[in-house]
Amino acid sequence: MKFLLMSLIAHRPDPISQEKKSPAERFTDVVETAVLAEELGFDGFAVGERHEDPFISSSPPVVLSNIAARTSRIGLFTAVTTLSLLDPVRAFEDYSTLDNLSGGRLELIIGKGNGSAQADLFHVTPDDQWDRNREGYELFRMLWESETVTWSGRFRPSLNNAKALPRPLQERIRIWHGSATSTESVDLAARYGDPLFSANVSNPVQPYAELIRYYRERWEHYGRAPQDALVGAGTAGFHVAPTSQEALAAYRFTFEARLAAQRKAGLPVVFDTLEDLVERSSALIGSPEQVIDKVGRYHERFGHEVIHLSADADGVTASQQRRSLELFQSDVAPVLRHRIPSRPLVSESSPKEVLV
Repeated sequence: MKFLLMSLIAHRPDPISQEKKSPAERFTDVVETAVLAEELGFDGFAVGERHEDPFISSSPPVVLSNIAARTSRIGLFTAVTTLSLLDPVRAFEDYSTLDNLSGGRLELIIGKGNGSAQADLFHVTPDDQWDRNREGYELFRMLWESETVTWSGRFRPSLNNAKALPRPLQERIRIWHGSATSTESVDLAARYGDPLFSANVSNPVQPYAELIRYYRERWEHYGRAPQDALVGAGTAGFHVAPTSQEALAAYRFTFEARLAAQRKAGLPVVFDTLEDLVERSSALIGSPEQVIDKVGRYHERFGHEVIHLSADADGVTASQQRRSLELFQSDVAPVLRHRIPSRPLVSESSPKEVLV
């Protein structure tokens, strides 16, 4: 199994001190955590894309380029690139540049995105966001794989023998399709032979397991070998400590702060106690043995090979967060790597290798 750290780069007062860092300080935190992730042996670091409060992760390629300059081995992911909002030509230019600067360590997780800010900033609505995502993906893929492109679509001007530069280092980039509920995203992934990354955050296991089952069904429908399907999954929370009691005590403040924020925003609450979150969600909060067991139980439902964990302290102290990451790498990751075989990430392969 492979392990990513992921940040949406939330920008709000620290739950403990109530102090709010500047954007520059917050970006520095994320980059330093990515450097630590490489030192500790994590396989990848992912940066999300959001365009609304309380997040400042509107430009993943810029943040990932800074991380690329400070690291040499760790895989670089987006989580997710909201192609429904972006001009595919400009997105290609940004990510092709990043691919070259990083030595071919880039993998994309794409998605249509959500949130009311999309309509306000980009005039993308729930009625057209899926079609924009599909069209953006198909053009992005053409631009990556072809020196020149002739194309026409609904949402941007047509291209006639157009050449987008720079040419990428990887001949064929691996693009994961992120999905929480969208069967359209799942079908698109299966149709093009791409991997699926399930959000696996907001609900119990059942809807995500059903979505992954549907992905595998559509994968075979398109004539692909079942064993070639590739799945990743998120987690709803993360903190590992020597004992379950220590883990729960350390994470309780984080949970209560998030719960209060959900209720203040009028969002539906699915898990109303920390114990319920640990019991019914994908959150990995507990001792190493408990975390290993839970990942194994989810793997039985998903068959996934990659998971992402929160990269942010977000309510625990910096020393508690570092100890959690260290303990995960020393006591959890080796066991799961042994028990659950996984295919290489792009960063572990030749940049010129064609990946499916």
